Amino acid sequence: MSVREALPREIRGVMLPVTGGRVLVPNTTMAEVITYARPAPVAGAPAWLLGRLAWRGWGLPVLAFSALVGTATTESTENTRVAILKALGGHARLPYFGVLTQGFPRLTLISEDMLMADMDAGGLPAGVREQVLVHDEPAWIPDLAAVENRIVEALGVAA
Repeated sequence: MSVREALPREIRGVMLPVTGGRVLVPNTTMAEVITYARPAPVAGAPAWLLGRLAWRGWGLPVLAFSALVGTATTESTENTRVAILKALGGHARLPYFGVLTQGFPRLTLISEDMLMADMDAGGLPAGVREQVLVHDEPAWIPDLAAVENRIVEALGVAA
């Protein structure tokens, strides 16, 4: 069996609806989806960091992705959810973080045929690794390491 045959033909992703677009993350980074509750504010935090939310004993930082990448200045919090993502950067005090979603995240199977670079996309905002088309829908693939580093900087957590 060749290495190519051993690789999966499809992977599972999750589309997170955010203001002005969608964010595509690997299903393996998803921990849970919860109903939005107003997070406790973080003094001196940038506008995209909505605050901290109590979740399973953690003070979970919650961010507005569209505000983080600069495509929206405000986020509605009516009928929203929080997608809780596993942090992969190895920051001891940041094992998870939340992303505000405008509706329910949607599980989707991604194959090589279904995922194409969006040639109409201009420059990529900070925090976005790539803009793609998934089933002809534009989506951002976030640079999760960069997002986590921005959260750590905003919180003043020692890296």
